[in-house]
Amino acid sequence: MPNLLLELFSEEIPARLQGRGADDLAKLVTEALTKGGLTVGATRTLSGPRRIVFIADDVPEHSAATVEERKGPRTSAPAKALEGFVKAAGLNSIDEAQVVKDPKGDYYLARSEKPGRAAADIIAEAVPEIIRKFPWPKSMRWGNGRLRWIRPLHSILCLFDDKPVAFEVDGIKSGDITYGHRFLSGENATQPKVVKVARISDYADALMHAKVVVAGEHRAKAILEGAHTAASDAGLALVEDHGLLAENAGLVEWPVVLSGQFEESFLDVPEEILMTSMKAHQKCFSLRSAKTGKLANRFILVSNLEAVDGGKAIVAGNERVIRARLSDAKFFWENDRKRPLEGMTALLGQVTFHEKLGTQLERVERIKALARELAPIVGANPDDAERAAHLAKADLMSETVGEFPELQGIIGRYIALAQGEKPAVADAIAEHYKPQGPSDAVPTNPVSVAVALADKLDMLVGFWAIDEKPTGSKDPFALRRAALGVIRIVLERSASELDLNRLLSKALHSYLVPPRCTYDEIVDNVVRADQLMEGFIDTFELYGSLRSKKYLKLAEGLFKDVEEPQGYTERSGNEKMPAWLDLYLNYTDFLVPGYKEDHLDDLDPDGFHERYMSAAKVLEPAISQFTRCSRCRGRTICSWSFAALRRWAASSKPMTARACSRWCVAR
Repeated sequence: MPNLLLELFSEEIPARLQGRGADDLAKLVTEALTKGGLTVGATRTLSGPRRIVFIADDVPEHSAATVEERKGPRTSAPAKALEGFVKAAGLNSIDEAQVVKDPKGDYYLARSEKPGRAAADIIAEAVPEIIRKFPWPKSMRWGNGRLRWIRPLHSILCLFDDKPVAFEVDGIKSGDITYGHRFLSGENATQPKVVKVARISDYADALMHAKVVVAGEHRAKAILEGAHTAASDAGLALVEDHGLLAENAGLVEWPVVLSGQFEESFLDVPEEILMTSMKAHQKCFSLRSAKTGKLANRFILVSNLEAVDGGKAIVAGNERVIRARLSDAKFFWENDRKRPLEGMTALLGQVTFHEKLGTQLERVERIKALARELAPIVGANPDDAERAAHLAKADLMSETVGEFPELQGIIGRYIALAQGEKPAVADAIAEHYKPQGPSDAVPTNPVSVAVALADKLDMLVGFWAIDEKPTGSKDPFALRRAALGVIRIVLERSASELDLNRLLSKALHSYLVPPRCTYDEIVDNVVRADQLMEGFIDTFELYGSLRSKKYLKLAEGLFKDVEEPQGYTERSGNEKMPAWLDLYLNYTDFLVPGYKEDHLDDLDPDGFHERYMSAAKVLEPAISQFTRCSRCRGRTICSWSFAALRRWAASSKPMTARACSRWCVAR
């Protein structure tokens, strides 16, 4: 069956949007063809700086004929109803409709046959509409036209069965031509070569002759091989960066790899600063010594030109720009080294973390308190954990992080070491942001673990408390990543002794301080913390295979003590069990199917109840400051546990002594 080729050729498309644009094009065209009655075989996309391409195999030449049925009124219906049916069904008279026998009453049925359409006609009708409504994140208009595109659209190549499909979009006519490299393909530097594509199978080769490597993976492969070769020729090793490789592949159509160098005096600056500066500003790869592993004073750049001088002028221009950029970076670094981290920490009081959560300095104080409590649990020195938490955010006020935000934590570590802090404290400053993604390692140093957990738990509890939870695909504060980071730290350290519910309670405690919180806000916060716990359970379930013994043990440790409902739950026959025990079994059975039935007889109700009562004590001191009931006086352990607060909040009753006494257990 025939194939389809569609290329949209424009000015330079940002590298980060090329792949997404090609995928959107494939999705929209496939949907349009399917809606038009055409099946589509294998599809593939290509993208580059100036074009996005969609290719589909095995598209039939015609859509199949269809028969549409329209049910009409009963045969006994009034004349007006029959006239309306005839008109709506496109019939000349009611005699053209079929009478269908039915026990409930005979009715009319109109059948209309629609012949199949030529695939070229369906394509010519669908593609212009797709182009006009294409979902670019940002688009522009140019000239006097009304068409919007990511950059000015110049031409449309559309072939079906190796024949051009004719249509027009805002004065741009489709055809069988495209264009080669902007500078290398034509007779002069201002007019690229016109490439006529006779067959779809010749498309990539035709562009290759016009100095365009149309497949992004082929450009990336050429860049990587050229970079390794250039590094090897200099006796160095390439620092591979897949993100930078993909970006360079999206910036050039005909990749040419060149090598340059900078002054050795810049190597006194931390290598992360140098590498980030060259990557961010000039899209250059860094090189290391193959023997020592230290950063070398050379770099790899990717050009889109085959220069007559072998690239000497291009290299010289890049060296000049990199020298200026590295001079700026060195200036920032030297200024930051002279400033004590303590002074930077004090400046955090001028920075708002969130309108409802206070300043960065207030957040640091919360993290300090929580890190100190977590330290003994993870085997860290409490003083070191508190000190690391105190300095963890200081480098946010440094000039270097202001220029390169991705170096937060790393700069703080270097400054801390230079100012005589303990290595464990300095490492925690750099590692407390980890893990920052699924491929990032979790911290292993106990001090780092304590600060990392404190940082993430404070963020989660804080944003849940102000009702800024993730919704659908929107997660502006990266709370899902923080939640998954907590779970990964706990799981990969096999730290089943970490009671997640208790940790959340400790984090919440730092927010329940007057005059910041009113009583009503405290109730709301505790209820939301309970919802956060449920979110953790969902995340934990999705993270890994919960059927293994390791995950089963951790599930018991992490999610115990969620709540203690009162009363009894009916079981089979006349047997009853405490409701809190039934809930615990249901939670565990939710995580590990079959656990409830297998372990029912082995469970120790008294042991579970002890753990619950112990965890309930965490919130009681904070809550009891604001709650004085005539019956319990706010002093009983059970009176304001998670379950009691949630039940009271759900009842929507005013807080009175009588209402309180319904839920509390006075002793």
